[in-house]
This record gives sequence, structure tokens and C-alpha cells, in this order.
Amino acid sequence: MTDKPQFDGKKVKVKLADVCTLTMGQSPSSNSYNEIGNGIPFFQGNADFGEEAPVPRVWCTDPKKTAEGGDLLISVRAPIGAVNMAVERCCIGRGVAAIHPNDDSISVDFLKHQLLSKRRELETMGTGSTFKAVGKKSLGNLTLVLYPEDTQHEIERCLNQIKKQIKAISSQSSKLDSLVKSRFIEMFGDLKQGYSCSSCRLGSISRIGSSRRVFRNELLSEGIPFYRGTEIAALSMGSETSPSLFISKERYDELVAITGKPEVGDLLLPSICPDGQIWRVDTGKPFYFKDGRVLWIHPNREIVDSIFLRHALSILFQMSFSDIASGTTFAEMKIFLLKELEVPLPDITVQKKFAAFVAQVDKSRFVAQQQIEKLQMLYDSLAQEYFGD
Repeated sequence: MTDKPQFDGKKVKVKLADVCTLTMGQSPSSNSYNEIGNGIPFFQGNADFGEEAPVPRVWCTDPKKTAEGGDLLISVRAPIGAVNMAVERCCIGRGVAAIHPNDDSISVDFLKHQLLSKRRELETMGTGSTFKAVGKKSLGNLTLVLYPEDTQHEIERCLNQIKKQIKAISSQSSKLDSLVKSRFIEMFGDLKQGYSCSSCRLGSISRIGSSRRVFRNELLSEGIPFYRGTEIAALSMGSETSPSLFISKERYDELVAITGKPEVGDLLLPSICPDGQIWRVDTGKPFYFKDGRVLWIHPNREIVDSIFLRHALSILFQMSFSDIASGTTFAEMKIFLLKELEVPLPDITVQKKFAAFVAQVDKSRFVAQQQIEKLQMLYDSLAQEYFGD
């Protein structure tokens, strides 16, 4: 470890390992963890991360590697670069590393913002054929920019304020989601208590299927976008997504000649979607999607409105996905289960009335999303200014 950085009133560059202690996670014995709260929280990887702090699901009585409250936790296995803060002593698995500043030369909040700004750089450091991961040496060699203490606090206050505004607007957007759900229950009943209208099998009002197999050697770095469950989930939330995988135009034409292609208003969902992540296709641009992991619902437009159906399915999945789906390792939706799923089917005019209400709410959500995107652009621009070369 080098000496404490010497400032000349501006900024200096250091390696992460020069100013912080890094602890790489290690999985404890399987007989040492539980789901009933014995021991300390055990965080295995990115799946345990929340918006700012990880959410305990598993506890461990014999940890191998630990982090302390106030340490930063970073995901070091795919996906790489997510950052949370530990709120208490916890066990960390091999998908997580703990970062603890050695002294007051670097503020934790300042460090957190800088790590978030370097996520893409961290992702490029990942190695491995199946799961990309970042090792201790690569992580420790990450270049940081340091300023004098008062400057760090000014920077973190500025960036914290932007994040606070983004969080507030996101909270408003979540309330809009709750408003739509409340309106749905008001019009069609609480699905937990049974439907207040007629119902039917989903397979009787929709064509349900998936795609044809696309092999790894057919995937390209450019061409027609190829979506997996993660991209479909992002699109379902209204988020911009930049596909990383593509197929050739020739292969795309071959596939859609066999399977057809999703139309605007069709529904696509990841086969693992307990949060009701369903994308109502809103683009006519060509794309293809992964077989098995993404399911395709083409509603009969004469008797069911796709906006109504999306919300009905989303609510059903949020309530009881694990009961509806199947699987021994994890709950996964299958085509045959979707076909047999009982869904509400009120009169089409009532469905369209609900769809019109959703359209009005979506206008407010769109405005909120634009505000979030502008704030995020400001955050990214300032982070580049503060932490870039």
C-alpha cells in the first residue's frame, strides 16, 4: 500500500487498492446458512442487492469472508459493477467484494459515486467463458480520481442531490402503478378474491408460443437485436435497453418465415417473471428473442384488449407466480401452463375503458420518465467531469 495521497489542491490518481482494503467473498459451507435468521446476513451476489443496501434472504452461522457495516459491496460476477452499502456485519459470497477505505483520504459516498461511474470499465475487466468475473488484482488496479476532502464532500453533495431527485420522481411513478392497479381492482375485482366478471382460459383467447432456437455461433455484434429475458424485463419497465446480441438479417428472415414475428400490442414475458414483467410490444422495428426464456402471447384483438390483458397477467403473477409456474430449482412459466391459466374476460367495451385510463396515466409516467432521463444524463455528465480522465 502506498502512502496517503498528497494533494496539490486539485486531483490525483490512485489505484483502488492503494486507498482501500478489498475483501473478496467466499461461499460458506451449505450447511451453515438458513432462511430463518440464524447468524448474520449472507449476500451471494447481485441478486441480493437492493436500490441502496442489500436485502437479507439468507443467513449464515459460519461465514468465511465478511464485510462490516458501512463497507461498500460490489458485484464482481455477472452482472458486474452494481454497488450497495452494507448496513451491518454480513457474510459475503464469491459474487461480492467488500471495499473499506483505509483512512479519511476518501469519503465512502464519494467512492460509491465513482465506482458507479466506472461500471462499464469494470465490466470490460471481467474474464471467464461462462460467467464473467472480476478478480482482486483487476479490481484493485481500478484507477480512481481523488480530490481534497472538502472537494470530495462538495462533489458527493451535488451527486447525492441528483440521485435524491431521481428517487423522488421514481417514487411518484411507482404511485402511478399503484393507481392503475387500484383502478383495475375497482373495475374487475380483487383477483385474490375471485373475478367479478366472466373468465376463460388464456389459450382460448390468445395464440401462445415462443421462438425458434438461435445457437451461440449465430449471435453477432451487430444486426437484428436479439432479446433475452433481461432485456424483455427492462423493456416491460419502460427502460431504454441497448441490446448486446444480434443475429443476421438473413437468419432473422428465415426464423420469422417459420414463426412469424410479434406485432405491436403482442405481449412478451420472461419465463421467470415473478414481478409481472410483461412487455407490450410498442415497436414495429425487427427483433428476435430467445427460445424458452421468453414467451409470446398474441391476443385475439376482437375479444381481448392487450393493455387490459397485460395488467391482468401482471397482477396474477405478482400475487401467485410460484403457484402458477413450475420447476424444482426455480419457478418458471411454461407455454402449457399459460394456455391453461384462468384469466378475467369482461366485455371488450369495459376493457377498452380501462385501457383509456391506462393511456392517461402513461402520459404522466412518460413525463416522469423524461425527467428521470434528463437528471440521469446530468448525473452521468458530472460524474464524467469529476471522475473521467
